[in-house]
Amino acid sequence: MALNYRNVAEILKLIDASNLDTVEIDIDGMHLVVRRGAPATSGDAAEENPQDTNAEIELDAEHTTVGAAMTRSDGAIEVCAPMMGTFYRAPSPNDPVYAEVGQVIAAGDALCLIEVMKLFTTLKAEQAGKVIEIPAENGALVNQGDVLFVIEPA
Repeated sequence: MALNYRNVAEILKLIDASNLDTVEIDIDGMHLVVRRGAPATSGDAAEENPQDTNAEIELDAEHTTVGAAMTRSDGAIEVCAPMMGTFYRAPSPNDPVYAEVGQVIAAGDALCLIEVMKLFTTLKAEQAGKVIEIPAENGALVNQGDVLFVIEPA
């Protein structure tokens, strides 16, 4: 049995109703870590940016494909949103973005965050290459399958 979005949402509801701060689940080679109350930054920035203070999800990239990647006819790879949520290019407004157009990235590098129900999924590059396009707008709602990054393979 593999976890899908609906399963994860139900798990999150149960955890939200509990007093647990961290839960780890291993199912069929998938490792899910849910943490409540990520450390806040100092001052007003923590209040302005919910990314600093809410729970987060980490999906172990060794066991899970976080985002769908499709190869275009020109050889470029489109990295698509794995779920509907809010697209963030950086961990907080004061931090640098994970990836810029023109930047060379390695397999496993973080590309962005997708926030769903105040939980954050880090989307990682599946292979090395150069970012040639970022069609999604920071802070915008994206749908499952929307193209977030276009990468020219190394």
